[in-house]
Amino acid sequence: MKLLHEALMKIPDIGYRKAKLLYEELGLETVADCLTFYPYKYEDRSEVYDISDLSKHKHPVGTEGIIEDTKVVVTKSKKRFVALLKKAGKKVELVWFNRTEWWRKEVQTGHRYYVFGQVRKNKGKLSMTHPEIVRLGPTTVLPKGILPIYSTTKKLLEANIDNTFITKVQRMLSKKIIPFLNETLPQQQLENHALMPRKEALSYIHFSPSKKLLARARYRLKLEELIYLQTHLLQCKKNRKILSKGMTFKEASLLKKYYDHHLSFTLTNDQKKVIREICKDMRSGNQMNRLLQGDVGSGKTIVAFLSGLVPLSSGAQVALVAPTEVLAKQHQEKLKPEAAKLGLSLALLTGSTSSKERKQLLKQLSEGSLHIIVGTHALLQEDVRFTQLGLAIIDEQHRFGVVQRAKLWKKNTTFPCPHILVMTATPIPRTLAKALYGDLDVSCIKEKPAGRKPILTTHYYDRHRLVVFERMREELAKGHQVYIVYPRILSSDGEEENKDLMDGYESISRAFPKVPISILHGKMVPTSKAFEMSRFVKGETKIMVGTTILEVGINVPNATTMVIENAESFGLAQLHQLRGRVGRDEKPSYCLLLTKDTLSTKARQRINAMVRTNDGFEIAQIDLQSRGPGDILGIQQSGLYNMKLADLTKDKHIIEKAHTIAQEIIEADPFLSNPENKALKQALEHLVEKKNWSIVS
Repeated sequence: MKLLHEALMKIPDIGYRKAKLLYEELGLETVADCLTFYPYKYEDRSEVYDISDLSKHKHPVGTEGIIEDTKVVVTKSKKRFVALLKKAGKKVELVWFNRTEWWRKEVQTGHRYYVFGQVRKNKGKLSMTHPEIVRLGPTTVLPKGILPIYSTTKKLLEANIDNTFITKVQRMLSKKIIPFLNETLPQQQLENHALMPRKEALSYIHFSPSKKLLARARYRLKLEELIYLQTHLLQCKKNRKILSKGMTFKEASLLKKYYDHHLSFTLTNDQKKVIREICKDMRSGNQMNRLLQGDVGSGKTIVAFLSGLVPLSSGAQVALVAPTEVLAKQHQEKLKPEAAKLGLSLALLTGSTSSKERKQLLKQLSEGSLHIIVGTHALLQEDVRFTQLGLAIIDEQHRFGVVQRAKLWKKNTTFPCPHILVMTATPIPRTLAKALYGDLDVSCIKEKPAGRKPILTTHYYDRHRLVVFERMREELAKGHQVYIVYPRILSSDGEEENKDLMDGYESISRAFPKVPISILHGKMVPTSKAFEMSRFVKGETKIMVGTTILEVGINVPNATTMVIENAESFGLAQLHQLRGRVGRDEKPSYCLLLTKDTLSTKARQRINAMVRTNDGFEIAQIDLQSRGPGDILGIQQSGLYNMKLADLTKDKHIIEKAHTIAQEIIEADPFLSNPENKALKQALEHLVEKKNWSIVS
């Protein structure tokens, strides 16, 4: 419908100046933008309550009565205007703190008024502070029903673009546009799931005669947003399985050989299940695109290595991409001896690899003599060519952009796309995984390897620093090692002492003068990072002082204590990742959270959650509720998940319903080519292009 994409400046009663402000302040550019600029709250004006019933309601309500008395009360700090509203012997006090002389003239005793506001009870008396007030006359018409309240800004209010103006525009657009809108969901789905038609939902979400109809409208439009997203993701997944053929690897001799002769521990049931799922994918003939999520220390890396033995058994190659050089080198050092047991070659390629060595590695890759390559973003460069890349593994997938990951798909020129396994140690609940990764198959490892003990987490205030030092000495005396993490390398002027790495290093050196200490941070050159990390891994140094570069992938089983300075300044998921650097074997391990002596409510909640549980899935759920998926998973700016109504962290049952409906649609019509899906297909094409899942189509 052409009118939907009409600029607001062309709409009567808006004009260029107001349209410009609406775009600058609220991002509203077209009629469609305006129609999907939903109220952020509603006021129930459907009833006028008796004063005697006001105390029963926790939300703002309306009542009426006669003003019996008025006065200006003066205290040391401020003045306030007070009026007493009375009806049937009951009273409510009305209070305004600003413009007292104006209110004295405006509100007159002996006249009947309607007031609307939040009721509070203080010392047995009912009161309303800054209520809306209307003098009632013979022809006064009060607003009725459920009134929409729209977001605005100071600049808009100064230009007389207030809630009344926006409501007027919405009502005008609703009458002109909504009756002509197309339904985008198939009629069968509307009937099967008893959904409100789209026209009604868009009308009632702005102007509803009842709470029941408003709730149904909001549900329909939330569901619509999620159906669009789920249908798009599932369509991508279905179409890829139809169109994207993958290499078929039925041979698994190396996997069997390693499992029978070289596996030195027992895999958990979750690990075995995931390996079976991956093997099934690589035998199917379709390209695998699987997300493997698991808590820190759950054994994702060994699962990835064992999975790689399947394509390696057929002569294909494997690439493992990590977000940092430190993590890539850790993977290389851990996996190289395991690969050697099977006669497989493994090498490391990073940004700091010398030109001579890089040239040799690229030659070996292109010739097929190098079986496994571990590296960083350097592996994504165009001149990195494989003979036959069978499996690409991406560790900590949220640190790579979609475009970066897609570069791995194009590494084969004469073979189909490689199978893709992406891994994350930021686990998310199953329902949210459906919403975010509907185009991927999802595997999950929840079990920890046998022998791993829970990490004991304790919170200490800064005034207890000496107690923390004593805990460290106890572990060092046992021959164990300690991490100390700081939120920054250097503090800015005016910040507290001993809260950055450089001051902290000096402080720890004074407190532990005979203990060898390593230091690690992101601004060090790669060779220095590797040297310091190597010293700590070999046990030559006993304390590692670092920044959050230690967050991902560091594996030193002898390190049993993690001290986190200024723990209140870290996010919950980051704290959990840092904690995961200890507890890597059967030794008892500890995480000591050092915070300043006074904490905000949110900071205290994060610290309490860390102390209470070691469960990464529970930690992730709490973090998602407080921050949302965009911040945590690095998708905030992608546009793909910019929902206007649906909440990916709270609307669990709606996500489930949307997933079910989207599956029904795609199973019946993978390409949305049937006539009943024409409107949905057009809506999706427009939404994908605009990256906004709420635009009306």
